[in-house]
Amino acid sequence: MRKLTYYVACSIDGFIGDPKGDATSMFQFMDDEYGTFMKNEYPETIPTQAHAAFGVTGGNRHFDTVVQGLASYRLALDVGITSPYAHLRELVATRSLTESPDANVELIAEDLVGRIRELKAEDSPLGIWLCGGSTVAGALVEEIDELIIKTYPQVYGAGMPMFGTDFAVHDFTLGDVRTFGNGVIVRTYTRKR
Repeated sequence: MRKLTYYVACSIDGFIGDPKGDATSMFQFMDDEYGTFMKNEYPETIPTQAHAAFGVTGGNRHFDTVVQGLASYRLALDVGITSPYAHLRELVATRSLTESPDANVELIAEDLVGRIRELKAEDSPLGIWLCGGSTVAGALVEEIDELIIKTYPQVYGAGMPMFGTDFAVHDFTLGDVRTFGNGVIVRTYTRKR
């Protein structure tokens, strides 16, 4: 069975964006050391349009599919990009967008959990990347097998939480921890089942 991995950036206090979801303040931490790590370890999480700028030339290492909500996808749509991760199979959870603007993008309007379970049951050596956002992560919290949290050295105080859901305890085991000179910490957690 394939893993669903919530690979996400957040502030020290656990917000993935400001109250409207904007996380551009985190971009300042993309220095040479951290950028090289991203390019080498998670190249498929770099948007297709940025591959040349980052020097991404290899294939996907961890994921062959990306799932995101409309708010995350809208960031690309607003700048005229209909398939931000064209090197992956793209799925967007939305009830308001009724027709996909790109042949590579599948819209999921109903039974998101059921569709994710279908994807997890597929025979593939690569996993599924949950890109965001908060509401989709909250809806899929029971399906998440792994967390990779890129914590940036900023405090937001308020904003969009990692999980938009009601209170419930979900246990994970800490695995790898990687620190960078710019203050970013990347932690990997595995779901306790």
